[in-house]
Amino acid sequence: MVVVNTPLQIGQLVRQRRKEAGLTLKDAAAMAGVGVRFLSELERGKSTLQLGLAIRILQLFGLELRIEQRGSNV
Repeated sequence: MVVVNTPLQIGQLVRQRRKEAGLTLKDAAAMAGVGVRFLSELERGKSTLQLGLAIRILQLFGLELRIEQRGSNV
């Protein structure tokens, strides 16, 4: 599990997974149903992105977003 504290960290994870999958920005964006610009901005850590689309990209690459209380072991 990776603890993410910034939009840039999410973007770095997405970029890493996309590259591991051998996908271009254009191909990955098409698969997720988003624009190339959106995916590029997500990978660069733009903080004003739409959360729903960001979650769609995470799911495309087998990642999930979980919310936990800090210090929780649950």
